[in-house]
Amino acid sequence: MSEHAVKRAFRFRFYPTPEQADLLNRTFGCVRKVYNLALEARTTAWRLRQERVGYNATSAMLTAWKKTGELAFLNEVSCVPLQQCLRHLQGAFAAFWDKRARYPRFKSKRRSRASAEFTASAFRWRNGELTLAKMTAPLDIVWSRPLPDGRSPSTVTVSRDSAGRWFVSLLCGDTIEQAPATTAAVGIDAGLDHLVTLSTGEKIANPRHERADRLRLALAQRNLARKEKGSANRDKARRKVARIHARITDRRRDHLHQLTTRLVRENQTLVIEDLTVRNMLKNHRLARAISDAAWTTVRELLTYKCAWYGRDLIVIDRWYPSSKLCSACGHLVEKMPLHVRSWICPCGAVHDRDVNAARNILAAGLAVSAWGAGVRPQRGNLRSGQRAVKQETRRATAGIPVR
Repeated sequence: MSEHAVKRAFRFRFYPTPEQADLLNRTFGCVRKVYNLALEARTTAWRLRQERVGYNATSAMLTAWKKTGELAFLNEVSCVPLQQCLRHLQGAFAAFWDKRARYPRFKSKRRSRASAEFTASAFRWRNGELTLAKMTAPLDIVWSRPLPDGRSPSTVTVSRDSAGRWFVSLLCGDTIEQAPATTAAVGIDAGLDHLVTLSTGEKIANPRHERADRLRLALAQRNLARKEKGSANRDKARRKVARIHARITDRRRDHLHQLTTRLVRENQTLVIEDLTVRNMLKNHRLARAISDAAWTTVRELLTYKCAWYGRDLIVIDRWYPSSKLCSACGHLVEKMPLHVRSWICPCGAVHDRDVNAARNILAAGLAVSAWGAGVRPQRGNLRSGQRAVKQETRRATAGIPVR
């Protein structure tokens, strides 16, 4: 089996001393300040003079800011995270110019989540201990798994989440061994009653992590609403709400990691739909359930795991009528409301809605893989102005293979 080198981030929880926590909190504040000042300078330059200010110009501005009495506190923390935030701002503008993201936004002081990035010149890695710049003692890291043998981190990112937990992410080189080749292929239909339905007929239950903790979350949020703004009790109540959200997020992500790893190991080719989750969230009856299902996360995990382990991930267009198309004869049903979970085709085939959709998704993906041709529905009488609903329209589609 072949191997290939990748950059991989290893995330661990750590417990800082009061002095370390104070330094890191001040670093987060300085990073936020520099980011906002640079964003304001770039925005003003464009609005007034139609001038694009790049990273080099903002780096020179940072040097000048440090020499002023008002911003002299920037010298109290490591300069590396400040330079890195300017590089992140440059990346945000590059994504905006390429129309891959919205215009960069200012970092809020009230946001409890924060992070800072340290390059190799701003930390010391020795004997399995990590010491950041301007610190005298190493971080107390909980090593839940070992780093790759003989590898040292090239970048360290320290973060604090809204629940007050501290994490350190170490970016290291790693060697990934590709999974054994197989001929298996699977179509994956995302849903709410079941998290995913496979073309094999298997249905993976939806754990509904948010629903399991909904009562606890509602009580904690109600308690938070009664606290006086700016008080210490309100901060304690906010942390309690954040811990419940963190518990939901951690359980959901752990389940999705196990599911996607299993699918990638068992199949050589995986076919999914290109869903517009942002548009689906406009349906207020289903928004909470869709968010809890985390379809976007499923696709993200499948994308990088397929690339790591030598699998093929094929994404078909969201408008392909997989639910309304008979997987046996190809007949296209005129209407298929969401409440219809099974139907009978004129050819006599009895279909489970989700299994039939998964089989059609697989067939469309294999056609793309074999012929490189677009996947188009049989008819194209979509009326303009229809709400974007998963698999319920008849626009022309195109398969998009992703490697």
